Amino acid sequence: MKTIVIVGGGAGGLELATRLGRRIGKSGRAHVILVDRAPTHFWKPLLHAVAAGKIDPNMHHIDYAVQAANNHFEFVCGNADMIDRASRIVEVRPYASERGCTPLPVRRIRYDRLVLAFGAVTNFFNIPGAADHSLALDTVQQAEFFRKRFLMRCMQASAAHAGANESGAAVNIIIVGGGATGVELAAELKQTVQALAQYKVHSLDAARDIRIRIIERADRLLPFLSPEISRAAARQLQRLGIEVCTNTSVARVDSDAVVDSSGTHHHSSITVWAAGVEGPDLCARLGLRLNRNKQIRVNNSLQTLDDPNIFAIGDCANVVCANSSVAVPPRAQAAHQQAKFLADILADMPAQPEEQRLPAFSYRDYGSLISLGQFGAVGVLLGAFGRRELHLSGAAAQAMYKLMYQRHVLSLLGFARMMEQALMHWIRARMVSPVRLH
Repeated sequence: MKTIVIVGGGAGGLELATRLGRRIGKSGRAHVILVDRAPTHFWKPLLHAVAAGKIDPNMHHIDYAVQAANNHFEFVCGNADMIDRASRIVEVRPYASERGCTPLPVRRIRYDRLVLAFGAVTNFFNIPGAADHSLALDTVQQAEFFRKRFLMRCMQASAAHAGANESGAAVNIIIVGGGATGVELAAELKQTVQALAQYKVHSLDAARDIRIRIIERADRLLPFLSPEISRAAARQLQRLGIEVCTNTSVARVDSDAVVDSSGTHHHSSITVWAAGVEGPDLCARLGLRLNRNKQIRVNNSLQTLDDPNIFAIGDCANVVCANSSVAVPPRAQAAHQQAKFLADILADMPAQPEEQRLPAFSYRDYGSLISLGQFGAVGVLLGAFGRRELHLSGAAAQAMYKLMYQRHVLSLLGFARMMEQALMHWIRARMVSPVRLH
């Protein structure tokens, strides 16, 4: 019985493990093992909502152990610190135990096929001070840290009776990067600011004393999306009072300011870095070929260029479309398509993959949607009506945005449990405040 090990339980890795478990794990044709450092799965596109306090992450977690038991694969919690390609062994090191407890031993897992799906981390582009003085939103823990620090900054300014100062505001939030994460976080934070004022958490003027500013190097927001979506998002942010600085490059980040290439100091109480991603350090330790962002280069079948027994999907992989020669963007829909494609490949792969020519992966872009919180959403759907683009905004776009998450839950839990979870969230939303206050 062959063993398939998947390292990383993100949108692509968990869906792949679930599909393979249902297809070949249940019948005993293969032993499917999922490795992840965390005990639970959280859909990464919702991290901006956690940072703004809009959702409780504990209500959106999926326990890996429960998912494994229900879908016929094994889950191992720990860090994949080393991969021995010659012996086909993954070394998984558990987290350090509590003080005084005997640490757990390193587990060595042998594989026949290995799938790397451990995602990406924030790319600070070697900007001086960026890694030291900026917050990233790669994990739930980082999003929760930002939320608590933001609440603390607001309450400290309120307790000190600090109104507008020389920087123009008592609390300044700088978001570096005008991509999807930066735009969505800015819009959600605006709603959080209004809710905090409504519930008297602070005595600051929501419009005057709390400033949110986006700094983007390109000439427009959302530079990887269509100009129509970019303009629509910019107009909505400006109506919300969010400042947008385009054509602005960051030279360095200080503890209390972001300095751009022209020498202008943008005063900052909290700086969030959302300007790009790169492969984690593990990528560089595998001896596999990488691109300039430390992502693993793969062929058209998602196999690494240096080892036919190792595949890579999701944000840690550099996938180039066979039909367009363009790199697949780091999006959840790309990870979903790659997981579906690779599940079919691995389920029927012979003992020696190099002896068979595998089919090529083809990415289909279904469009993009950007959430603006309670203020709606903007986006475009591709292929909805033949080759025509369907531009959406407002409530219709917001409904479609929510359906993307439900589709993810559907692929993992099935229709009945998806509906149960959606009903639970709907009821909870009417029983608690719209923003987490603790």
